[in-house]
Amino acid sequence: MSEPRLEIDLAAFRHNVATLAAIIEPARTMLAVKANAYGHGILPLARAALDSGADSLAVLDVPAGLGLRRAGITAQLFAWLHAPETDFERAIEADIDLGISSEWELDAIVRAWRGKPARIHLKVDTGLHRNGARPEDWPALVRAAQAAEKSGRVQIEAIWSHLADASPEDDADALARFEAAVRVARELGCNPPLLHLAASSAGIREPEARFGLVRFGIAAYGISPFDDQTGSELGLRPVMTMRAPVIAVADDVATIGLGSADGIQPPAVGRASVTIGGRRHLLTRLDVDSLTVEAKDGSVTVGDDATVFGPGDSGEATAEDWAAWASTIGDEIVARAGERLPRVYVG
Repeated sequence: MSEPRLEIDLAAFRHNVATLAAIIEPARTMLAVKANAYGHGILPLARAALDSGADSLAVLDVPAGLGLRRAGITAQLFAWLHAPETDFERAIEADIDLGISSEWELDAIVRAWRGKPARIHLKVDTGLHRNGARPEDWPALVRAAQAAEKSGRVQIEAIWSHLADASPEDDADALARFEAAVRVARELGCNPPLLHLAASSAGIREPEARFGLVRFGIAAYGISPFDDQTGSELGLRPVMTMRAPVIAVADDVATIGLGSADGIQPPAVGRASVTIGGRRHLLTRLDVDSLTVEAKDGSVTVGDDATVFGPGDSGEATAEDWAAWASTIGDEIVARAGERLPRVYVG
């Protein structure tokens, strides 16, 4: 009998990265590997990304970046979510670029200086409110960063922000706010070599938001960032397949060895289907360590391999299907895949 597992198709991932990089040329491609590469496994995906068109990696936080450095990754790394206890001294020593949203972060980085300037990206909030300096605080942050640069403590590499991707109108407004912040910085004498704003959605559909670099995230994993197009329709291939064995069959019900602890979403009960032997079976119950599906046709036996989601090539559901059934987004389906499930890398 097989074991519950996640199959990660590195060939599909490399295809996606190359496809996205070609769309945005001549802008550079930074690949987001936050949240353990959206549940796929950070180190294998980081290496595959750098082999396929990405020249840098967005890691979210310093500990993830330090882990990649220990594993031998030498490419540019970018971390932007910091806590007061973040070890900026180690980050600077490891050549991790640091996103800066506030003067307290800048002050902490200056205090961590041991002779090597930190490479910083100044972030302005353009409406997402995830972090970033508010427009009224932006000039003070720029001036403080300039002073730190003059003292040799930092090197200002970029100005950047996040788009909310709520609507084209919201993105246009955010783009205008970003460009206004860049003008303010330039009027103050701050003109770094790089600007970056777009992630997957704007990178694909909004050329005006690409600037010098796009931070691709979920699209590289084969999941569409849009409501009106699937990943497949964008020319992308799903990377993750979730499988598990049938462990019991009784009373027209089959039990499968996966549950909510493995990332199966409770709202999908009664809506989602699992594929066994080429046939879809309705999800009827979900427990922590198992789920049950209808098995009234007598075709299911103990030991059969069940596919929860996959690329859809054989008629199985995709992660995007599960997102619709669970009333969420595809990011959550793959990123919540349980850490106890072994990742099996193919391709």
